[in-house]
Amino acid sequence: MATDEPDFKTILKDGKIEIREYAPKIIAQVEVFGDFDQASSKGFKVLADYIFGNNTVTDGNSRIEMTAPVEMEPLPQKINMTKPVLAEGRDNNWIVSFIMPSEFTLETLPKPNNKSIKILSLAKERYAVIVFSGLIRESSYQEKENLLNKFIKEKNLKTSGEIKIARYNPPWTLPFFRRNELMIKVN
Repeated sequence: MATDEPDFKTILKDGKIEIREYAPKIIAQVEVFGDFDQASSKGFKVLADYIFGNNTVTDGNSRIEMTAPVEMEPLPQKINMTKPVLAEGRDNNWIVSFIMPSEFTLETLPKPNNKSIKILSLAKERYAVIVFSGLIRESSYQEKENLLNKFIKEKNLKTSGEIKIARYNPPWTLPFFRRNELMIKVN
């Protein structure tokens, strides 16, 4: 069974880097604290609990189908970061997000019972995205971040926000079959 993914159109493609324009979408997100792996696990569990039925509906089924990707980004820091966000042992505040299936509106989406979950409606957005496979580790993250930053500089793009990590596959997927992306909003 195919997993729903957000709609986008490719504006520019240069190897494994793309500029994409995403259609408006609704996301469920939660803020968590910890290193990359801890925060990823905590955030996923809270959001999975919500979509698997820990919610309130006025009618119909309270279960929400899983979509891809699961997005994760560090909350902005007030000081300049000198290490990659995945640095071993670094605790940080993270935002973990699930994209809601496209058939829902803010009015029809079940309401989370967990008050730490926020539901947001996002307007059309444009991102620079690099696609890669494998496990997300500090070395692969740093390499892909450098390539993405080089592309942004070469194309003279202006960015906003933090780099998001988008993962499309369940944890049991073999590393070479995994699809990951680093993405940053461009104006």
